[in-house]
Amino acid sequence: MFQRHPLSLAGLLAAAALSACGGNDDTALTIPAPPVGIGSTDSAPVADPAAVPPYVDNAYTNQRGDARYATLSTNAGVRVVSGFLDLWKPGTLIVDAGVTAPANGSFPAVTPAAWTGIPGDATDGTALNRAVLDANVQYVVDATAARSPDQAAAAYVDDRRAKGYSVTDGLGPLTAAWRAAAQQTTSITGVPADATAVLYNDSGNNTGVGSASGNTAFGGVVDFVNNAGENASTEPAKRFYKYARPWRWSPGVQVVPALVPAKSSTPATDGGFISGHAAEAMRDAIAMAYVVPERYQELLGRALELGENRILAGMHSPLDVMAGRVQAQAAATASIATGADSRLTTPAYAQAHAALMAAVGASSPAAFNAFAHAQPVSADRFADHAANKVDFRRRLTYGFAQIGDKTRPAVVPKGAESLLETRLPYLDAAQRRVVLRTTALPSGYPVLDDAEGWGRLNLFDAADGYGAFNGDTVVTMDAAQGGFSAADRWSNDISGSGKLTKKGSGALTLAGSNTFSGGLEVDDGTLQAASANALGTGDVYLAGGTLASGAASAVAVHGAFTQLAGSTLELDLGSGGAGRLAVTGTLTLAGGTLDVTFATGHAPSVGDTLEVIGAGALKGRFSAIEVTGFKVTPTYTATGLLLHIDG
Repeated sequence: MFQRHPLSLAGLLAAAALSACGGNDDTALTIPAPPVGIGSTDSAPVADPAAVPPYVDNAYTNQRGDARYATLSTNAGVRVVSGFLDLWKPGTLIVDAGVTAPANGSFPAVTPAAWTGIPGDATDGTALNRAVLDANVQYVVDATAARSPDQAAAAYVDDRRAKGYSVTDGLGPLTAAWRAAAQQTTSITGVPADATAVLYNDSGNNTGVGSASGNTAFGGVVDFVNNAGENASTEPAKRFYKYARPWRWSPGVQVVPALVPAKSSTPATDGGFISGHAAEAMRDAIAMAYVVPERYQELLGRALELGENRILAGMHSPLDVMAGRVQAQAAATASIATGADSRLTTPAYAQAHAALMAAVGASSPAAFNAFAHAQPVSADRFADHAANKVDFRRRLTYGFAQIGDKTRPAVVPKGAESLLETRLPYLDAAQRRVVLRTTALPSGYPVLDDAEGWGRLNLFDAADGYGAFNGDTVVTMDAAQGGFSAADRWSNDISGSGKLTKKGSGALTLAGSNTFSGGLEVDDGTLQAASANALGTGDVYLAGGTLASGAASAVAVHGAFTQLAGSTLELDLGSGGAGRLAVTGTLTLAGGTLDVTFATGHAPSVGDTLEVIGAGALKGRFSAIEVTGFKVTPTYTATGLLLHIDG
């Protein structure tokens, strides 16, 4: 059951004698200094705005029907997905598909393009990377051929049902409470029997009832979600890129039969690139995740699922939905950071939590977070974090190979840090920008290498904390603020040469297989190791607060470990050595408390001897050892600590 040390009573006495005779002589204990890290912090500066105009400052230019904003250089919504121009050159580089606009000052009038919308005719654009574009359409051919009946039904619902209503599926146990508070309605509850002959549109109210219509308890939240669509139309990009839907490119694309009535009969104004459904779903999800960050990753996962359903419907290609995500992130950020939502962030967050906590009977933020994750996968299809992570990552790139420079460093768009304000509230804006940069996608994927960095954002991983400590990082969490400031969990595998210092009264759990090498220092609150290599590869310094083990195996300290007086080491021991501390270097104990508990069903027996800490060398002693439910005799050896269970 446990890591038992095979010592007889005589062996224990011999080990104790060894300790007393110098194996653990703490009469002149030298306390090591804390790890020094690399002596600098990391940053993620905004690109030069003169060279790369920030979307958040130019979102208003995302218009059609205005000659001032009809070009790549003057329309932010077109420019943010301009990576498509590496693959496809439209017949005209103007927002002009079915568009007329009078001249405006020095900007010439816009006349409708000759583009018919029919692939391959004389008005069509030019393929610059035929292999990628062919693969893009072939993906839809293959996906629609392999589509299951359940997938077809889901694709139908996500096509016809309002996107704001659909995205609330990602709230899981909170979905019913949200829909009731928002007063959301829908008329699309499944596939009607005669859907192949009749076009059904959702007669519901999409996001619900806003404050202007009398929803005093939740209307501010509805307003916040609606504002995420400010200056967010995908039509300018559609009318600029003039790239057809996949079912027009190939007869092998099988549109869901029930959606055939929804196929447009006006191809000249029905571009496929970019996907409006995918973009709207992501904007709504970002806004909802901002006010309910307890379901941040699940909501964003639902948005990307809706995007994939556009492919399964046969209505859009992977590149269409990828670009929809990119533009949506920029548009939602513009609203939250500088637009209409920038004035509503705090009241919308407060109103959402007040209403939803009351609705589900949660008396505290911790209870609310627990309720938000209370359902199993059978009832909440987003409950499996690991599976969601895999799906999210796949849907960011849809298996496309990197065709561009694979070595470009990631950049973070101006204002993007606002997307993490409520999910990582204990980090400052500069730190949140570093999180976004260290969790970004690699460069080189089609469409995703925009100059600002919107395409490479991986918001799922960003919600799991840093991806690397490329500088020394201080995290200060105030438990009195509640929510994620009181307790949070980082699940990424954190690399880098920097140091992590944990300060403040809150609790931070590290759950990744971490390789950061600058060391770890705990000054206040709690740092919990939830994986074998959670603590990185450097020295660990427990200056104050609590370091807790909660792993299914031994927790490794690959360098030295030092514990000072006034701090606590908590070891939750289980079978096979789970929870014990394995120190490669020197273990220095300058006092402090050891608090040992036992995992459910893994209590030791009287007479057992447990090896709770192993080290390359051990110096010093704990001031106190507490073992829940048992009396013990400790034995300090030259290389570790044994506990004999006395009773």
